[in-house]
Amino acid sequence: MIECKNSINQQVKSLKMSSTSENVDDRLSMLPEEILSHILSLMPMKFAVQTSILSKRWRYIWMFVTNLDFGEIRSMDSLHSLTIIVDRALRFCTPSQVKLFRLHFPLICARVSSVSNWIDELVRLKISELDLRVHQLQLPPTMFTCKTLTKLRLEPSGYDGQNVWEFKCPVNLPCLKTLDMFVFSYPSLNAFKLISGSPMLESLSLDVRVRAEDEEDYVFNIPTLKRLTFTSFKCGSWTHKVVLHLPNLEYLCVEELCSLFVMEDVSSLVEASVSLRCMPDDHNHIWDELLKGLTGVKSLSVKNLSCLTEFNSFTSSPPIFPIMKHLVLGDIGHYGQVLQYLESSPELEQLCIKVYPSQQKPEEYIWVDPELVPACVTTNLTTIKISICKWWKCDIPFLKYMIGNAKALKTIDITWKKMSIEKEKLVCAEMVKLLPKASRYCEIHFHEN
Repeated sequence: MIECKNSINQQVKSLKMSSTSENVDDRLSMLPEEILSHILSLMPMKFAVQTSILSKRWRYIWMFVTNLDFGEIRSMDSLHSLTIIVDRALRFCTPSQVKLFRLHFPLICARVSSVSNWIDELVRLKISELDLRVHQLQLPPTMFTCKTLTKLRLEPSGYDGQNVWEFKCPVNLPCLKTLDMFVFSYPSLNAFKLISGSPMLESLSLDVRVRAEDEEDYVFNIPTLKRLTFTSFKCGSWTHKVVLHLPNLEYLCVEELCSLFVMEDVSSLVEASVSLRCMPDDHNHIWDELLKGLTGVKSLSVKNLSCLTEFNSFTSSPPIFPIMKHLVLGDIGHYGQVLQYLESSPELEQLCIKVYPSQQKPEEYIWVDPELVPACVTTNLTTIKISICKWWKCDIPFLKYMIGNAKALKTIDITWKKMSIEKEKLVCAEMVKLLPKASRYCEIHFHEN
């Protein structure tokens, strides 16, 4: 396979196309069908179809590509043309030829029967990857027993798909490894049935949009799962739980944290990313409990950290992260939050900070040197990356403290939004003054965003 691809690349590179359309036509016509099919597989179908004007040979070769990517259809005229193209393409395809089928109708309604028939045909053709975003989609029973499907993405177009994923047929997808789903009501009736019928699942992305009356606990008990992205956007109470029994999970991403996470088994977890949202003052324990379950990670990213200071009375310190090497703190409210995580991460090597553009007065967040320097600062910290929207008086003291105490520091990357040339010169001058206090091999890099 590698030799074949190299051969294709060499032949494509050897073609020196003329600027005239006639010579371009001739050059393309000279290509072997294998190369033409490879080229067309790399582009969306609407562009691949247009290549039929170049050469008679190209008029039908596009129907034999491995990737049928139809992109987004936004008008009824385009939908009518597309329906003809899809029907024709699938009619000429042979089993195991089609690897990927992607079809998005974000704004219009396709005929349910048409899409259902397409899926039936794709199953017959032994499809590997299926990506659908369609109004009023009804999934045929054949899809739930497809023996060749390895990757599946299902997203209702719009918020009218409350019951779109409900089905009563049994699920048996023995080769499915990647599943991305969007559900709007009662995931236990649809999403978790699909999950339980996929014994080889390794990567799962679940986006749940529910109302208060739809609230339920979500229990993930998937022995094979390695990556999980969970998004929950809901209106109402904050009482439901997300239970994780995932012994082989390596990566966890939580978007819009609004659920209590119960970590029964995440013993293999290496990396985690969490996006916070504003929550009631009496629900700070949700964040505390999640952090306790993440103490074994080597890399942690926290977004919207300012929510814990500007909207909540958050006072507890993070737990100890004994092996964490990489930390990203997004939209911090003040540098005291950074200090908390430094004290909790004795082995930290890389620190990335994004300062929240707060409307509050900078004087409220004046930096005060701590009595004890965190262990990681004096021993392991080698890289600091800081992104600042607006320079405050406390920015320089914090950097001065870090440069003066980080004995192993090698790189500081400072990025800021556009500022006046005069102020830019002043900031750079202040930083240069700090260099003599830095470790021997420390470099300071300035970037303008």
